Amino acid sequence: MHDYVNTPLGWFHFITALISMLSGTYVLFKPKGTQLHKQIGYLYVLSMILACGSALGVYNITGNFGVFHTLAIVGLLTLFLGISPLFLKTINSKYKIFHVWFMYYSVLGLYAGFISELTLRIPEKPSYSMVGITSVAVFIFGSFFIFFKEKTWKSNFKY
Repeated sequence: MHDYVNTPLGWFHFITALISMLSGTYVLFKPKGTQLHKQIGYLYVLSMILACGSALGVYNITGNFGVFHTLAIVGLLTLFLGISPLFLKTINSKYKIFHVWFMYYSVLGLYAGFISELTLRIPEKPSYSMVGITSVAVFIFGSFFIFFKEKTWKSNFKY
């Protein structure tokens, strides 16, 4: 099995990713728009920036830039797309829908990364095809959840 948390950067990445998972999960399942939602949401954004940023410095799986680094960049992009509508409210009246969609996919990407890490690191002989299968399964399941929740969002958000 890989030694994952064996450096200060590895520990930093692990802790910020854990904070991201906890805060992201809270925000997904609790009421939107409250003061607590905003505070926990900003904690999520900060911890995701730190987790994705630190992921770019972790190279102990393959020894060089790889798919997890690319996905960290995609995670940062999704996060940016999720938070930017809040700063562009006056430009688009549908900003809340864009915010919710991208933030849900940001957390979904975090879940897929977590499952990928577990799938890759737990067995003695990791299977990269299993990593792909589990990640796709998380996205399929999560997308059904998002599409189901979209009706609720649209009924709650007045344009």
